Amino acid sequence: MKQISAIDLAKKVNSGEQVNIIDVREDDEVAMGKIPGARHIRLGDLEDNLDKLNKNEHYYMICRSGGRSTMACEFLMDHGYDVTNMVGGMLAWEDELEF
Repeated sequence: MKQISAIDLAKKVNSGEQVNIIDVREDDEVAMGKIPGARHIRLGDLEDNLDKLNKNEHYYMICRSGGRSTMACEFLMDHGYDVTNMVGGMLAWEDELEF
């Protein structure tokens, strides 16, 4: 499974690079803040939203600490999607980065 650090993903976001970020956390977690431009699809709703994803695009998966996004990556890879997991999730984003 491909992985990226919070710092490396932040560099992509801050440089203006077009990145497709999917945040698989629950509604209450996302309400506390998310990565700018990230799309929110709860892990439990991912299967029902496959028609909203393009197999020709690359997706970066985010959750709180990296566990749910790992499951999301495995699920999407099994369905033919190109995905990368952000290691450490939003905890890493908040701890390592100052925005």
